[in-house]
Amino acid sequence: MTKESILYKKLDNKAVQCQTCCHYCLLKLGEQGRCQMRVNENGRLVVLNYGQTTGIAIDPIEKKPLYHFLPDSYTLSFGTLGCNFQCQHCQNFFYSQVAKDDEKMKVFQAQKIEVVTPEQIVAVAMENKLPSISYTYNEPTIFLEYAFDTMKLAHKNGLKNIWVTNGFMSRETLELIAPYLDAANVDLKAYSEKFYQEICGAHLQPVLDNLIRIKKLGIHLEVTTLIIPGKNDSPEELRQVAEFIAKELGTETPWHVSAFYPTYQMTDVPPTPREKILEAEKIGREAGLQWVHGGNI
Repeated sequence: MTKESILYKKLDNKAVQCQTCCHYCLLKLGEQGRCQMRVNENGRLVVLNYGQTTGIAIDPIEKKPLYHFLPDSYTLSFGTLGCNFQCQHCQNFFYSQVAKDDEKMKVFQAQKIEVVTPEQIVAVAMENKLPSISYTYNEPTIFLEYAFDTMKLAHKNGLKNIWVTNGFMSRETLELIAPYLDAANVDLKAYSEKFYQEICGAHLQPVLDNLIRIKKLGIHLEVTTLIIPGKNDSPEELRQVAEFIAKELGTETPWHVSAFYPTYQMTDVPPTPREKILEAEKIGREAGLQWVHGGNI
């Protein structure tokens, strides 16, 4: 099922510029965006993952993780294929990294994909008396059109919308979804441009900017940092993250500090020691944060 992208510009010679995330990909005829889910078809930017879910599940909302939004409730979670990051430690890489030359991955994805409409997703949430829908598993920015149609319908039916996101959406995307977005958990993966470029294939500043925008829009915000040994776990960097949250987002903004386990292209990196999570919690409290939650331990 294909659909025309909501946010893009048409350029000369049938080129297009995607405006969905902060990569702002410039695409000639036939080229795909970095997310692997948007392609220039004859001068139109077409989305390849509309209505294609790789899984729907009923989760505790704390699994997102959200600890201060509809606590003790359950949420309907779903996602699709593709991502605008290429994180070396992605735990959902079979969904997020759509490798053209990996036949094993293609077969796996084909077996998992179901065509499910926004109407069906909202109906499942209503039938199970769930108060919210979570757009998760892969980056929701990459299935913006699918998410947006679902969000509008959910909002109409009194359901809350939650994004679990890397925070790299464009300003245009955030402005589009803001009236329908009730809560977000944003990964602040590190406080280092080097980490974002080398580990994720992205940039830090757009994430910082979007965190500030989300907070100013009045959307419930919680922040997560996955602490990876030797990559982003120095006390200095953890303090930078904590102080950014306290100063720019407010000391009431929850910070989740989670333990890493070896996966994908980081199987040679050891799991995060429990002591490091406890250290991060202490650093967060010293920065004045009211809510610091250790996870994955």
